[in-house]
Amino acid sequence: MAARAGTRSSALRSPAQIPARAPGHVDLPGALRTTRLPLLDPSPAVPGGFPAKAFVGEVVPFHVVSFREGHDIIGVHLRLTSPSGEETLHRLSPRHDGTDTWSADVALDEQGTWRYRFEAFADDFATWAHAAALKVAAGVDVPVMAALGAELLERAAAEKDRPAAQRRRLLTDAESLRSGDGAVTAALAADPQLTEIFRARPVTAIRSATTEQNLVVDRLAAGVGAWYEFFPRSEGAKRLRDGTVRSGTFRTATKRLPEVAAMGFDVVYLVPIHPIGITNRKGRNNTLTAEQGDPGSPYAIGAEEGGHDAIHPDLGTLADFRAFVRAARKEGLEIALDLALQASPDHPWVRQHPEWFTTLPDGSIAYAENPPKKYQDIYPLNFDNDPAGISAEMLRVVQHWVAQGVKIFRVDNPHTKPLQFWEWLIAEVNAVDPDVIFLAEAFTRPAVMRALAAVGFQQSYSYFTWRNTKAELEEFLTSVSHETADYMRPNLFVNTHDILTEYLQFGGRAAYRVRACIAATAGPIYGVYAGYELFENVARPGSEENIDNEKYEYKFRDWNGAEARGESLAPLLRRLNEVRAAHPALRQLRNFSTHWSDDDAVLVYSKHLAAPFTGSGHADTIIVVANVDPHSVRETTVHLDTTRWGVPLGHPFEVEDLLTGAIWTWSDHNYVRLDAFAEPVHILKVRERS
Repeated sequence: MAARAGTRSSALRSPAQIPARAPGHVDLPGALRTTRLPLLDPSPAVPGGFPAKAFVGEVVPFHVVSFREGHDIIGVHLRLTSPSGEETLHRLSPRHDGTDTWSADVALDEQGTWRYRFEAFADDFATWAHAAALKVAAGVDVPVMAALGAELLERAAAEKDRPAAQRRRLLTDAESLRSGDGAVTAALAADPQLTEIFRARPVTAIRSATTEQNLVVDRLAAGVGAWYEFFPRSEGAKRLRDGTVRSGTFRTATKRLPEVAAMGFDVVYLVPIHPIGITNRKGRNNTLTAEQGDPGSPYAIGAEEGGHDAIHPDLGTLADFRAFVRAARKEGLEIALDLALQASPDHPWVRQHPEWFTTLPDGSIAYAENPPKKYQDIYPLNFDNDPAGISAEMLRVVQHWVAQGVKIFRVDNPHTKPLQFWEWLIAEVNAVDPDVIFLAEAFTRPAVMRALAAVGFQQSYSYFTWRNTKAELEEFLTSVSHETADYMRPNLFVNTHDILTEYLQFGGRAAYRVRACIAATAGPIYGVYAGYELFENVARPGSEENIDNEKYEYKFRDWNGAEARGESLAPLLRRLNEVRAAHPALRQLRNFSTHWSDDDAVLVYSKHLAAPFTGSGHADTIIVVANVDPHSVRETTVHLDTTRWGVPLGHPFEVEDLLTGAIWTWSDHNYVRLDAFAEPVHILKVRERS
């Protein structure tokens, strides 16, 4: 998106008509869109002009296209102002790829709104030094170059706010140049100390700048986290002697929290916890007739006991929920609550605000549909009838749960509500509490998913779940790590209570291992739905969801027994989260790079974080090699661009497999054998070279 200076007018003046300005002045008339030194395509940037996003600790690549006419050299700065008002200046480096792109990576370490702008300047010293080196070597204009250099140094020395010692040095060098000696001129043009003086503080007569832009930096949990979903009613549920089931409660679900925390998860996500309607209640496997004791879908929100601000009586009281939130916090876990803006026919809204729904010609209220799916137990909201009233109520509901200690909301189907509503709601909530995070569960058209992220959602579900081949994963992971990373943060859920892909249904345990490894390492946010550890892979016929779906019944799982028998994926999940915690490169989004293999089923990528950003003073590099065919053993050659982490091509280096502990010596071409039935993935740490 090009930087603009002013707005278009009806007539464009010629340069001769432009009034005289002081030397170096670049505030040209509003009719001109470019500055004296063009600054084009500044980034980060978001379609529609919304502010870019980052999270605390994220390394953000800033870049801009800039150049000038002729051969004179320019420089580019990034001027950053933190939320607390601290201003820093960062020198950008040219990419030397013929694109005139200048870039710098900056770690943003403070939550809040940052301001940034790019500044281009004519680098008078670099231009002189380059010309002097060439002309002195050729014996051309030697006295002239010496005189020009002396004038430049004297101009810099005249700047009163330069350090006194630096000014004395500049005047001494200027006097040496006045001799006109070619050797002295060449030596000073190449002098590294003199070069650094002018790099740190350039001397220029021409400057240009972009307009200042905002960049919103969210708290760390908005960009980094491991999510674990469970239904609290199943945790501690018991089948009684008469065959009925006693629901789990928040108190019994609390007992599961230490095990989730021990696996290394950060967020426990709960499906709706509100009263469930009786009218048209769904039975097991989404049948239209519920049997006695069927708990119903938690998404059919609302009953005699209350609506979106109430707790299902089987789960306990509001006080019990607050205790559950506190218990989670003690385990280092946050609670994410499902925000599903819809109602069962028994919801108090239906009686109190029938105008919030769609009334059909026969007088009935339209239930929800996603053809061919029908949701007879749910009424969707109609924002066209009373947008102000609905919006005010939704804000009240969110603020109610924030007051109970909830700071993360997984929003169900946000693409079925107006985009403008979400822009307003998220801004209203974050204006009071910027720690509140919204995750968009929107599996829809790319433009809609991206728009939801642009207007405010801090996280987004994505199509990762359905990207399973090497080619699909390369394209998808590259896109979300670079193309949309300025505003859309993908949460790489491997499955959900609604999604059991064919890859998991038919890929066996290898598929579960492969997907977990890729999700945990390719992006800084990922999630699993309870039962993933137990390889629950049987689908309801003709669907992509589990048979005997927990959305319609209670589930009874023997977590500890399965692990004791070696039938649980929990040890791998535990190890993956340990690896994520130990390696800061895996807690970044934008550092994903694909590499190559000779096999169409072997995916190769790396995550590299340079030493200045790791906190340890040592660079962190992870290479992932995954056999995405869960039915075979693959042998192939992996090809790496090792220069991405500072190792020259052809040079050896050691890697350590963080899953098995094996150590190998690798270079840019390496043989691998990945057995889907044993170890289908290498997660390799590049060891420091001595």
